[in-house]
Amino acid sequence: MINNSKPLRVLVVDDTVLYRKIVSDVLATIPGVEVVGSAHNGKAAVNKLASLKPDLLTLDIEMPEMNGLEVLAHIQQQAPHVGAIMLSTLTQEGGAMTMKALELGAFDFIPKPQSGTMAENRKKVADTITPMIRAFQRSVRLTGRSKVMARPASKPRAALSLRKASPATSRVPRTVIGKSRSEIIAIGISTGGPNALAKMLPMIPKDLGVPIVIVQHMPPMFTQSLANSLAGKCSIAVREAKQGEPLLPNTALIAPGGKQMKIVAGADGKTRVIKITDDPPENSCRPSVDYLFRSVAHHYVGRATGVIMTGMGSDGTQGLKLMKQNGATIIAQDEATCVVFGMPKEAVETGLADAVRPLHQIADTIVKTVRVG
Repeated sequence: MINNSKPLRVLVVDDTVLYRKIVSDVLATIPGVEVVGSAHNGKAAVNKLASLKPDLLTLDIEMPEMNGLEVLAHIQQQAPHVGAIMLSTLTQEGGAMTMKALELGAFDFIPKPQSGTMAENRKKVADTITPMIRAFQRSVRLTGRSKVMARPASKPRAALSLRKASPATSRVPRTVIGKSRSEIIAIGISTGGPNALAKMLPMIPKDLGVPIVIVQHMPPMFTQSLANSLAGKCSIAVREAKQGEPLLPNTALIAPGGKQMKIVAGADGKTRVIKITDDPPENSCRPSVDYLFRSVAHHYVGRATGVIMTGMGSDGTQGLKLMKQNGATIIAQDEATCVVFGMPKEAVETGLADAVRPLHQIADTIVKTVRVG
């Protein structure tokens, strides 16, 4: 357990000396962080755990002797209080291994820059890992321990998750069954998302009867790996969305990494199809939740369900407001089951959310918004 008055102790693990230096240099500039050592492979890292007592590992996935996945499996059993942020290559194989790492409980991952000078790559790593480290620090302060290992599903409690804290949360209605049936489910999610989706989406019945569209903050290659991983777990179809693809019932489409995704009218004016664009990032995100949610708000007035789940930052807040204004039902994941309670926070605290649910109740709540009457 981390003493909050002491710095976050980080062990840097990478088989490339260049990345050990880049990551160590970046971490050294973050207040409240102490780099306690480095290791050139997983075996060396495991051997240093007892003496260096790190709170967090930055962990390369592909290493000789003992790779990042094997290190994660070890700390899951022997040191579950130690967190991990993975460094991944932007390849199909790297994407698949990253999905496995996140399922094993890694806090998050950053893609290794593939080109550029050392100074440029240091900046790319800093821009990505700095907010992640801060989110990890906040997570530990809130829980008193690392969330490196996935939380077991909480035991069923009251149907509505109400935190004792704020009056805003207590205003959440006790039902989300609206006047009209939802005809689409739109989900926004970030840090902790792959693991949360791997638990929630398999609980969606195969005959849900409506399409699902998802933005999970990820770079190219990784969203395809995520879709493949989820497809093997779910009774509905799951795939990475493609340009011009029609929205189909019982099918979840995931926005491709590095692109924006929205819903537009089909050529017949009746159907709705996917449009993939190179429009600029919003909230520093591409794909962006706000970008998708705005299009859902416009094309499904009074007939949509918006779901905002674990993730850092505020992407999705403005889109949710527009969806709510246009008659959508809003579901937010509760703080207790979020890896990072960032994206759902404003929806919960302002009463924008019609329901605040722990992870294991979100699927059932989604189904209720579709099966009105």
